[in-house]
Amino acid sequence: MDGNKKPAFDKKLILDSAVEAFKKLDPRIQARNPVMFVTLIGAALTTAAMIQSLSSGPFPLFEFQISLWLWFTVLFANFAEALAEGRGKAQAESLRKSRVEVMARLLEDGKERKVPSSEVTKGDMVVCEAGDIIPADGEVVKGIASVDESAITGESAPVIRESGGDRSAVTGGTRVISDKLVIRVTAEPGKSFIDRMIALIEGAKRQKTPNEIALVMVLSGLTLIFLLAVSTLKLFSDYTAVSAGQDLGKLVTVPVLVSLLVCLIPTTIGGLLSAIGIAGMDRLIRRNVIAKSGRAVEAAGDIDVLLLDKTGTITLGNRMATAFIPAPGVTEAILAEASQLASLSDETPEGRSIVVLAKKRFELRAREFHPTEASFVPFSATTQMSGIDMKGIDAKVIRSIRKGAVDAIRDQAGKAGLQFPPELETVHKEIAKSGGTPLAVAENGKVIGLIHLKDMVKGGIKERFAELRKMGIRTVMITGDNPLTAAAIAAEAGVDDFIAQATPESKLARIRREQVSGRLVAMTGDGTNDAPALAQADVGVTMNTGTQAAREAGNMVDLESNPTKLIEIVEIGKQLLMTRGALTTFSIANDVAKYFAIIPALFATLYMTEKHAGALSGLNIMGLHSPQSAILSAVIFNAIIIVLLIPLALRGVAYRPESAGTVLRRNILIYGAGGIVAPFIGIKLIDMLIVAIRLAV
Repeated sequence: MDGNKKPAFDKKLILDSAVEAFKKLDPRIQARNPVMFVTLIGAALTTAAMIQSLSSGPFPLFEFQISLWLWFTVLFANFAEALAEGRGKAQAESLRKSRVEVMARLLEDGKERKVPSSEVTKGDMVVCEAGDIIPADGEVVKGIASVDESAITGESAPVIRESGGDRSAVTGGTRVISDKLVIRVTAEPGKSFIDRMIALIEGAKRQKTPNEIALVMVLSGLTLIFLLAVSTLKLFSDYTAVSAGQDLGKLVTVPVLVSLLVCLIPTTIGGLLSAIGIAGMDRLIRRNVIAKSGRAVEAAGDIDVLLLDKTGTITLGNRMATAFIPAPGVTEAILAEASQLASLSDETPEGRSIVVLAKKRFELRAREFHPTEASFVPFSATTQMSGIDMKGIDAKVIRSIRKGAVDAIRDQAGKAGLQFPPELETVHKEIAKSGGTPLAVAENGKVIGLIHLKDMVKGGIKERFAELRKMGIRTVMITGDNPLTAAAIAAEAGVDDFIAQATPESKLARIRREQVSGRLVAMTGDGTNDAPALAQADVGVTMNTGTQAAREAGNMVDLESNPTKLIEIVEIGKQLLMTRGALTTFSIANDVAKYFAIIPALFATLYMTEKHAGALSGLNIMGLHSPQSAILSAVIFNAIIIVLLIPLALRGVAYRPESAGTVLRRNILIYGAGGIVAPFIGIKLIDMLIVAIRLAV
């Protein structure tokens, strides 16, 4: 999906969003956003007042400009939402194009029958071989094959899918590139993973999150308060004007009152709120993560506890050789050479790392042997050993080298009447206690040393956990290791806690315990045994390579199946909440400043005498030219500021790993103070401009 990214300001995207902005003027759509719905009604009222004035006198330039900019205010808010939706729709369109009708090889009573993929239903068995497109979502019940999932993940490297494990799930629309699979279909037509992705990306099912609903209620309450205040202002102004012996009837008109209302209600955040939520989901999509709801994205921003698998998330996942520990009387170089020889046929990451370490430490090179000179002994689960037998001129074995589990090598030495060195027994326990894995090496039955294998902690992971700790998030490592090994790795990685010898029950119990304490929990998993915990977690991120049960249980799917993505997801959720908070702070502060721009200018002449200015004129600290120029400048600024903030709403405020208190203080300092200062500067500049070009008297 990465290859389908659209830049935020792509020309076609902007044009399509502009057209969509006009379509969103439908009152039924606007009614979903109370703030902008009031603005729409206000624009309609000022337009009606302008038409009435036009029929009874000269062209009402002031009323025309007010109406025009109020319509622009609604259109700009619609444009922000359409732009956010447009980027997701571009992704959905590319997915829709990749979804093609194919002929499925339906397996019935051991015989194959070709049918259109649209006729395949849940529970059917289908056969796919190299070159076939998988017709529907399902689980592999027989076989192992390489599958090209680039249409879904954007990654060109094929992945292995096989039966009976955590890599059994396949997605309709992907292509088998080797071998043969028998697949049980797990989705009804029209409800496949791609279908759900398209619906989610397009936002058709995007529901408002609890925090968003609460904020909308607050904004609606503020709008109602200002509506009541402004609607009674005409009565108070008429009463005051009579008391002062003045006539304000031509000044306090319907367009003026509507302008005042629109400038005082929180139109900035009201116009951008939906775009912020959609953009948050879009940022996840651009990292190849599909959130099943906006609620999941927002919950990620409120997470208190992260449960992370050790293997592949905290550690590299492959044990690597880090040291050779020789037995008494044996040099490290001799041990390294024997270890390398025993590992030449070992194609596992551990075996290759032993060869590399010997080469790096002692410049030892892998030898080439003639078939009659040596024979390799492959690893066996029964013997728990592997190695090499080297032969002499008479074809007799002269060197028999074995490496393997300490217990297996100890037993072999015992059968040969040899003792396992006590010094190595001590080292063996120390390695295990430190979180490593010891392998023993023996030559001709005699134990000559140990190899220290270690599952390496990923570089920079400790710093990432430190950042999460600053945000008040606790990290818990999940591992099947024994408590001593788990404690050692947890200390090295810098996690706050760990669950050793983890089982589905222990993970589920830990999540419930944290939730009972009032915390929100996120975890990642890919196996059927992870499904209960994924379903219980507030944010459950399942791997796309995982089982169908796991993918159904989680509320997010990572298409790249990268366990560390959970940390990025939390950061994106935090960024969403920070963006919403920052723009809400700016919007409310903005409204306060516009109040002091309009009211003093509007009533500056009230109680004015030949010797004294009006009582409210002293509050006209910006020195705005006239009531008309002040109102028009405020309305123009109110519309333009939405456009200027669209990039920030879509991109999000810069993420920093800080505590909630620090974020709040920065929001008040930057966006609160900025929200007050910006209107004073902006409205004054606009006032000077419209007076200079004679758009206001």
